[in-house]
Formats: sequence, C-alpha cells, structure tokens
Amino acid sequence: MTFFKLHRNIQIRILTSFLTRIVGSMIFPFMAIYFAQELGSSLAGILLLINVAASIISGFYGGYITDKIGRKKVLVMGQALTTISFVFMTFSNSPWFESVWLTFFMMLINSLSSGFVNPAAEAMLIDVSTKETRSFMYSINYWAINASIMIGSLMGGFLFKTHKFELFISLTGVSVLTLLLIVFLMTDGYKPVKTAEKLNVWKDMALSYRTVMHNRAFLIFSLASIFILGLEMQRNNYISIRLEEGFTPVSLAWLGTDVFHIDGIRMFSFLTTENTLIIVLFTVFIAGWIRKYREKDVLYIGIITQVIGYSVLAASNSIWILLAAGLVQTIGEMMYVPVRQTMMADLMEEDARGAYMALNGLVFQGAKLIGAAGIILGAAIGSWGMAAVYILCGIVAMGLFTITIKGRGTEAAKNTGKTSSAT
Repeated sequence: MTFFKLHRNIQIRILTSFLTRIVGSMIFPFMAIYFAQELGSSLAGILLLINVAASIISGFYGGYITDKIGRKKVLVMGQALTTISFVFMTFSNSPWFESVWLTFFMMLINSLSSGFVNPAAEAMLIDVSTKETRSFMYSINYWAINASIMIGSLMGGFLFKTHKFELFISLTGVSVLTLLLIVFLMTDGYKPVKTAEKLNVWKDMALSYRTVMHNRAFLIFSLASIFILGLEMQRNNYISIRLEEGFTPVSLAWLGTDVFHIDGIRMFSFLTTENTLIIVLFTVFIAGWIRKYREKDVLYIGIITQVIGYSVLAASNSIWILLAAGLVQTIGEMMYVPVRQTMMADLMEEDARGAYMALNGLVFQGAKLIGAAGIILGAAIGSWGMAAVYILCGIVAMGLFTITIKGRGTEAAKNTGKTSSAT
C-alpha cells in the first residue's frame, strides 16, 4: 500500500490538511499572545473560550447536515466560509488597516466553519476507504498532522511577529487552493437518503444523535478513548509543570568546550521535539510493521507501552531516563492511534457518520478536562501518585476497549445489514 494508491479524496484531504496546518501552525498558536497584548489576558481568555464553544456547537449541526445533504456540499460551504474569513483576517492585519476586533470576529467565523468541515471531512475519509486501507490511511494522516505542526510551529516562532501579514496571505492562498480542489476534484461517495416528508430540523437532529447514543459499543469506545487521550494531554499539563518545578538543572559539555544548561522547560521542549521527530520519521515504518499483527494485540501493546512511558515521565528527574521514556511512549502512541481510529470507523453506521464524528469531537474535550484536572490532582498526590493514576487510566482504558471489541462484531454486522437492506 502506498499513498498514491489511496482514493483521490483521501489524497486531496491529506495534502490540503498538511498545507493548511503548516501555515495555520505559524499563526493560530500565537493568536492567544496577540489578543493578550492587545486586549489583556482575561479578555483574551474569554474570547478564545467563545471560539472553542462556537466550534463545538457548530460541529453538532455540521455532523447532522453532512448526513442529510452529503459530504461535498458541506465541505464546499464550510471551506468557502473559511476562505472568506481568512481574506478579512488578512485585511485586518495588513500594513494599511489593523483591527483586533475584526480579527476576532473572523476567527469566530472560522471556528464556526471548522465545525461544519471537520465532521464532513472525517466522514468522507471513512466513506471512500476500506477496512484494509483505513489503518494505513490514518497512519499517513497522523504523520502529516505531526509533520505539518512541527514545521509550522518552528517557522511561526521566527516569522509571526515580523511577517504576520505575509503569513495571513499564505493562509488565504492555501485556503483558496483547498476550495478549488474540493470543488473540481473531490467526489461524494455518500448518497443521503431522501425523504418526502417535511422535517423539523431540531427534532430530526435530536433523533439523529439519539441513534448514536443507542450504539452502546461506540459509547464505551468513546469513554475508553477519553481515558487514553486524557493521558496524552498530561504532557502539556501536569508533566510540563512538574518538570519546570522539580527537574534538577544539569549542564552538559557542548562541542567540547561550551556548556549547555538544561532546565525543566528545556527538558520539556526536548521531550516534545523527540516525540514529534520520531513520529515524523518512523510512522510509515511502524504502520507497515503493525499490519502483520492482530489489531487487538497492537492496541493493547500500544496502550501498555504508552502508559509505561507516561508513568516514568511523571516521576523521573533523570535526563536519560526521561528521554528513554519519551521514546517508549511515542512508540506506543504510533501503535495504538491508527488502530483506535480504525475501530471507531467500524463502529459507525453509514447514514450517521457525520453525527458520530461530531460526537467524537466531545471525546477530545473530555480528554482536555482530564488533562487540566491532572494539574490539580498532581499538586495533591505528587509525582509518584500521578504515575499510579496513569497506570490506573491505562487499565481502565484497556478494560473498556475489551468490552468494545466484544461488541464490535455485533455492531459491524448490524451496520452491514442496514447497508445491504438500503441497497
């Protein structure tokens, strides 16, 4: 299997997502600093929370309408709205005109459009892939996401302050290119079921999500995902703070004569860089390797490996042990992520995939809450206590995934039966 043998829709989605994330990572991670400087930290925090809330709410509606009118129509509408927002954001950060409030309003529009686009795009990837190609597809997409964020974040640190206008121009150009590719090259492999009845949108949307809520295997899978993704969120929450406060600075000889000082913040930066580099360099190799083994075995080994890595990261202050733990954790991450995403696709009913993907967005919000809660809990129970909590999270996640796997065959057969009867 190679990238060029994947469906054209998948190729376009991964390519455009890669380009958009590169430029977007040069801008959006630094917008919090921009708003804080212009409006103050408190107001900036409120505005960013409004953006997150808008994306969640629109995601539910986007997930609903993509099942009703088709993926491509929603993608075109959402991407057009995104492009318009980027045009105005570029204008409001130009040498001739600057407006922080117009910038925020356009970011809000962009958050709304992302809510439409994301469920449709994710559902479309599942529509045009097969059980045999999904693991590889998700591995390539995972690699592209990490590579683009790494490249964009590094370049943004150097360019955002001095070339913000040029970065917004680049983002707008990539958005226009994405819109053109969607319109002229993408096809819609999903045909929505038409009904002659006049629908009450709100009632119908409630019924759509009720279908998802009745899928017990998917709900248990989502709960398991919250625990394991919540573990991943610890890196940027408790672990980063613990290293900054408790890591004993060390000095290493650099190029024979100079001494390089490593404190907690630099140690955290090294771990993050190590994680991203390993993913970028070895994801394709790992993806080919794990295809030889049963999904269930790969999932369990990946979770165990990741839990071990995070538990050591929570407790150790040795630079070499931390780097080794970072390596172990990253290998586990690369193993379980494609399998988890493939499992998720198999649990979805074809005519409600948009609704499923919208609900899946809440999994990440729940994981973020666990990540934030780790800071509070860590202050109370300490590093070794947090290591024990991470092990407990892994055990709970594995137990819930086991229940999901047992119910997965039943759901897959049920979904196949619905598809067959529909045809």
